[in-house]
Amino acid sequence: MLDLEKYRVKPKIGLRTIKTALAAALCAFIYFFLDRNPAFACIGAIFGMGSNFENSIRDGGNRAIGTTIGGFIGILMYSIYLVFHPEGGYHMLLAPLCFVGVILLILCCQRFWVGGIQPGGVVLCILLFNMTADTYVSYALNRMLDTFIGVVMAIIVNLIFPGGFGPLSDREQSKQAADEAVEEVLADLAEGKKLAEEYKNSMEKEKDKDESKEE
Repeated sequence: MLDLEKYRVKPKIGLRTIKTALAAALCAFIYFFLDRNPAFACIGAIFGMGSNFENSIRDGGNRAIGTTIGGFIGILMYSIYLVFHPEGGYHMLLAPLCFVGVILLILCCQRFWVGGIQPGGVVLCILLFNMTADTYVSYALNRMLDTFIGVVMAIIVNLIFPGGFGPLSDREQSKQAADEAVEEVLADLAEGKKLAEEYKNSMEKEKDKDESKEE
């Protein structure tokens, strides 16, 4: 049975919560003066605020690089689609293009940034199945730009207000200790198996010696 408790934590407002909200709000504030929709910038800012600074770089990179890779592959696939269906719309050809596009996405992310597969896949599928011939390029480019700005905003806020991530919770500490204990047990089992095999080999050699003497 699925244990939902491990996905729950005690609600609290800490510095990380404030920094996440601040990064998203700053994006919305700046975009108000640019007369531009801040949705994807705010999303990028929220995704860019990881559980610690290293995770912030990782999670923000997942979003920004994944969106960029997925965006360019989506543009390529939809451009190929328009060669056969210049009017756009939905046709069966989109299915094999989606297949090829996802494979290309995974290969590129494996090469450059493996965590970008999921956010890149979102952009790719939206471009293929939810855009028109007039909007697919502008949508992809705008989403790349907005996501990048949001991630950068999260990193800037993290640099200005470092900390706020705190030590591991009791649950996280218990899980870490359990994982370390399991690894130690597995190492002991592997060592015990090795010793048992060595003992077995030595006994077989002794038996062979005894049989040779009897002959």
